[in-house]
Amino acid sequence: MVEAAEAGAGAQQLLFNRWDMSEVEIQDPSLARYVNLHTMIVPHSCGKLVGQQFNKSNMLIVERLINKLMQTEKNTGKKELAIRIVRDAFEIIHKKTKKNPVQVLVDAVANTGPREETVRLKYGGINVPKSVDTAPQRRVDVALRFITAGVLQASHKKKKSVSEALAEELISAANGDTRSYAVSKKEERERIAKAAR
Repeated sequence: MVEAAEAGAGAQQLLFNRWDMSEVEIQDPSLARYVNLHTMIVPHSCGKLVGQQFNKSNMLIVERLINKLMQTEKNTGKKELAIRIVRDAFEIIHKKTKKNPVQVLVDAVANTGPREETVRLKYGGINVPKSVDTAPQRRVDVALRFITAGVLQASHKKKKSVSEALAEELISAANGDTRSYAVSKKEERERIAKAAR
C-alpha cells in the first residue's frame, strides 16, 4: 500500500492521464512566456488565476482553449462539456497525426496569432489606420479566438461534431493550411496591416 502511494507521488502527471506535457516544444520564442505548459491531469484551475490583470498567461494553454470554447451561446458555463470536447478532439488528432495533440495546439496558436494589426489614429477629425506590432500575449488571445470561431462556424447546424471540427481546425492551423479559418483570418489581418503601413 505504501509502495503504491510512493509510486503515485513520484509519477509524472499526464494531461487527461494520456499526454505528456514535457515533450512539447514552443517553436516561437516570443510566445514561450505566454504559452503555459505546466503539468495537470484535468485542466481546471477553479478560477484562482482571475484576480490579477494578466494572470491568464499562467493558465495552462489547454484550459485557455477550453474557456474560449465556453464563450459561445451553446456552451456558456458548461466546462465539463468543453473539457470532453477538447479531450475527444485530442484523441482524433493523435489518431490522424500520431503526434502529441498539445504540440499540435501550440503550433496552431503560433501559426494563427497575427504579428501585425491596425489601430485607428484620429488626425483632425478623420480616422487614419496605422499598422502596429502585436504584443505576444494578444497574439495568443487572438489565435485562440480565431480557432474557436472557426470551430463554431464549422460545426454549427452541420453534421460534423464539435470535437471533429476542433481536431480538423487545429491540425490545419498547425500545418499553416490556408483552408483553416484561423489561418485565413490571421492573413487577412496582416494584409490589412501591411496596407496601412
